[in-house]
Amino acid sequence: MTNVWACVPVKEFTGAKQRLASLLSPEQREVLAETMLEDVLSALAGATRLAGILVNTVDPRAAALAERYGARVVTDGARDGHTGAVNGMARVLAAEGDGALLTLPGDIPRVTSWEIDTVVSSCRDAPSFTIVPAHDELGSNAVICAPPFAVPLRFGDDSYFPHLLAARHHGVEPTIVRLPGIGLDIDHPVDLLAFLRARPRQPTRTLRLLEQFAQ
Repeated sequence: MTNVWACVPVKEFTGAKQRLASLLSPEQREVLAETMLEDVLSALAGATRLAGILVNTVDPRAAALAERYGARVVTDGARDGHTGAVNGMARVLAAEGDGALLTLPGDIPRVTSWEIDTVVSSCRDAPSFTIVPAHDELGSNAVICAPPFAVPLRFGDDSYFPHLLAARHHGVEPTIVRLPGIGLDIDHPVDLLAFLRARPRQPTRTLRLLEQFAQ
């Protein structure tokens, strides 16, 4: 099987999640970003089909958290936005000859190790491209590129269908996998409410934190 590395771009926690400002204070948003990242790292660390985990960040707390879960921390492109950070990790993997990049954000706290393994299992022989859309089919919440630059990536609020077109333009038929945990990123107030309504079988750190905020 192709070696697949999970690659997580992480912005600095200070000033995080500004779209939730109508619901949470700056301090609460900062703690939320850190807690969601820990839920994601915990799921990645529990997966059995990954070759390893990369976290691209210049935030010292994020770096320390990543190392606690056995992740390797890099900084190539860390301040160049989500796409720049992902491309930085792709450069690292390509230079080292690793087979595939699985990128996913740090704000999908419902993700499970089973979902991670499911996505990795969908990876085909190179060149291949797998994508897990956001629940609204706008964002690209997980992407596997084998090799790391098989398809040019550009993330944003409306990246899912452009990524499908980009893959096909480069002669790669995308594999589409839909998973509820990966599909629910927390970026807008409506996402936060959807997360609270979903209530995972096993409470996450993020759910416990939000319940504390509500008290």
